[in-house]
Amino acid sequence: MNIRHIIACLLLAAVSSSWADEAAIGYVKTLTGEATITTGKNKVNAQLGTPLFQGSQLKTGHKSSLGVTFKDDTVMSFGADTELTVDEYLYAPSQGKLKLGSSLAKGSMNYVSGVIAKLQPDAVSVKTPTGTIGVRGTQFVVKVEEPAQ
Repeated sequence: MNIRHIIACLLLAAVSSSWADEAAIGYVKTLTGEATITTGKNKVNAQLGTPLFQGSQLKTGHKSSLGVTFKDDTVMSFGADTELTVDEYLYAPSQGKLKLGSSLAKGSMNYVSGVIAKLQPDAVSVKTPTGTIGVRGTQFVVKVEEPAQ
């Protein structure tokens, strides 16, 4: 392997790292107890600074809580035994591409609007097993209980 190959490999590694950072749509900001972030087949224990990506599934454990902040400053805080999936996230205000779609399967969430909801309120939605919440304000709390068995 000559010096050109080594330099090419280093540049490729730097570019790949840069792409990974650009793909992150948010980060874990607070954590109490245990939580996991699953993106594709990659499941990690959440820690402060763990990145979120489109399609990430967030799960909190019993007696746990998790707070995340998205690139547009949307803040979501989750209570114990919560499962949320980030279905869609587009944040390119200069191109008019704004979208935040998520699905709350169970648990509780406190939502605080970010730039997407302020610029295009109808671009934000939260699906639950019984309906879809359209965001027209700046903050709401939702709780989804598991069906009785």
